[in-house]
Amino acid sequence: MCIGLMAMLACGCSMRRMATLQVANALAASGGTFSSDDDPELVREAIPFGLKTMESLLADLPEHRGLLLALASGFTEYAFAFVQMDADEIESQNLAKATAMRTRARKLYLRARDYGLRGLEVTHRDFGRLLRDNPQNAVKAVTREDVPLLYWTGAAWAAAISTAKSDSKLMAELPAAAAMAQRALELDESWDNGSLHEFFIAYDGGRSAAMGGSIERARKHFARAVELSGGLRASAYVGLAETVCVAEQKKAEFHQMLDKALAVDPDKKPEWRLLNLVTQRRARWLKEHTDDLFP
Repeated sequence: MCIGLMAMLACGCSMRRMATLQVANALAASGGTFSSDDDPELVREAIPFGLKTMESLLADLPEHRGLLLALASGFTEYAFAFVQMDADEIESQNLAKATAMRTRARKLYLRARDYGLRGLEVTHRDFGRLLRDNPQNAVKAVTREDVPLLYWTGAAWAAAISTAKSDSKLMAELPAAAAMAQRALELDESWDNGSLHEFFIAYDGGRSAAMGGSIERARKHFARAVELSGGLRASAYVGLAETVCVAEQKKAEFHQMLDKALAVDPDKKPEWRLLNLVTQRRARWLKEHTDDLFP
């Protein structure tokens, strides 16, 4: 009787795990549902529930790379589109609230980074520790299969750093974030229709030459990003506008890039619809603050 009871319990646990795994797989692959939505505010309200649901599933499946990738990308996108951008937009009216929101965005980015590192450590033991010790050496072990995790982990890390430029400890970790993005670029430079090149528009264009930045490299990444996306992603144009054009104080080109971003038809590529709508909101806000950026 004890053996029969144990068998029934084992069977029940197995069935529960199988059901959990099926739900986890479905949620991990559900990003397209949000990315093609035409209502950013609806997505803003829905994403937190989805992220918390995935976190609860992760407790039972701690090494589910699909969930870890979905959490890394989901927290990064949510933090940028619905927390950091909001902070930028209200800063002139309420500095204290904007500062608090940036702090929250940073925490969300770091949560995304940690999920990404966990995802990489499923197949690359101690990757996070090795990365901090020697970024260039650590990333040699990763493969093309790891590119999505490399991108989202590096992007989340760099975004967190961008919200805390007075935090010297966090700033010192920028080489680790950059090393992951650079390795991903080496492994598959065309991944996700130019997302890696868009990362480097901001990374190279947003730093001075003394800090290792390069306007020339940023422009080359911009050209390649536009080529890979067929000019149908507004994010490349906005990226060049608010980094390179502002850095060089090229006001006419700044407006030209934002106009191109606003001219993108979000319905041309349904899988990029949400990204384009959010980016076009950013473009409009930048146009309204031209005088602040070009004194």
